[in-house]
Amino acid sequence: QVQLVESGGGLVQAGGSLRLSCAASGRTVSGYTMGWFRQAPGKERESVASINWHGGSTKYADSVKGRFTISRDNAKNAVYLQMNSLKPEDAAVYYCAADGDSGWALSPHVYQYDYWGQGTQVTVSS
Repeated sequence: QVQLVESGGGLVQAGGSLRLSCAASGRTVSGYTMGWFRQAPGKERESVASINWHGGSTKYADSVKGRFTISRDNAKNAVYLQMNSLKPEDAAVYYCAADGDSGWALSPHVYQYDYWGQGTQVTVSS
């Protein structure tokens, strides 16, 4: 089993930055595609970014392209999301997820991911 724990969320002013971290334990996730998702109140969970097993391929939602960067450190069994130029509409609970079936596919679909963290709250004030 894989346990994922997110950290780094908080309150930030619009235009500011946050760096989210996701620490994996239980087993290595170095062979898995990893993703960041977010869910705002009353909305469905949506994909923000994903990264393949070696970090050479990434995919972003159009709404965050050019502002967010996903990365991973397989030696530390961790994944990160650097968020710059934050907007009020970025406010949500952010979740880290692992696709236990693939290290290559960059799926934006919730159902593709087998393991999920508890989430970390990001609040952006205008």
